[in-house]
Parts: sequence; structure tokens; C-alpha cells
Amino acid sequence: MTAPKIKQLPLSVRGAHKSDVRTQFAALCYRVVKDKIQILVITSRGTGRWIVPKGWPMDGKTPAESAATEAWEEAGVEGKVSSSPLGLYSYSKINEGAVDLPCVAVIYAIKVKSLSKVYPEAGQRLRKWVSRKQAAKLVDEPELARILKDFDPRLVA
Repeated sequence: MTAPKIKQLPLSVRGAHKSDVRTQFAALCYRVVKDKIQILVITSRGTGRWIVPKGWPMDGKTPAESAATEAWEEAGVEGKVSSSPLGLYSYSKINEGAVDLPCVAVIYAIKVKSLSKVYPEAGQRLRKWVSRKQAAKLVDEPELARILKDFDPRLVA
């Protein structure tokens, strides 16, 4: 039995301030090469830690569309985003000179069709393809590590 499809509606963040919003949308960008699943990880701009693309809600976009936009801006990913989230994970967003902001990221799978060499944050981040197990070891967030390690594209809607 499959779960019914739920149509996402675009968000409205008018009147909200980024410091008020504590939910982000993330992208688990993947490809399958010779029956092996590979996950794209990128470095954060501030600390250089290995992460997945993520960012704040975008006015007029669904959560899945926001995740796809972040994947494009931060990693040059073009692909097909799933409309159903894989799960969520928590972390503290490090704010230079301010209090760290507790966040929850809802993560969406994106099957990568291509990677562009020219994209908004090119030159600001590193990106690399790794196995699910390697991706889980590289990230700092335990909940994200579990999502990456257990990811199965056959279960993506």
C-alpha cells in the first residue's frame, strides 16, 4: 500500500524575518553509477564542514522547490526533486558574532541529471560524490548521517 500523494502549496514568508524562521529545506542530491548510490556533499562557506545543500524557505515556493533551488545555488545541481520529504534533522546554525540558531531541516531527495560548472556559489564551496556510508561519516549531524546512510532511491516517491 502506498501513501497518498499530498500536493504541496507554496509558502508565504512575507512579514517574517530570517532570524524568526527556524525551519530550513535541504537536498539529498544523488545519482546511481554502476548500481552504486552516490551522494553529493558540499562544504559550508563559513566553517568548511561537509554538509548537504540547504536554506531558508522561499516566498512563493514549495518546500521541495526551495530545496531544489538551494541545490542549484550551492552545488550547481540540476535534477528531479521528490515532492515527499525523506525526513528531518536538527542542527545549530552558526552565526558569526551572534547566538547560534537552533534549526530543523526537512530534507528532499533530488536525482541529479547534471552538475553545472557555473552556478551562483561556484568557487565558494567544494563538492564531491561519495558513498552513502562516506557521506554519513563526513557530516556532523547524527540525524542527517542516519538519513544519508539509510537512503534508498527505490523508496523515493
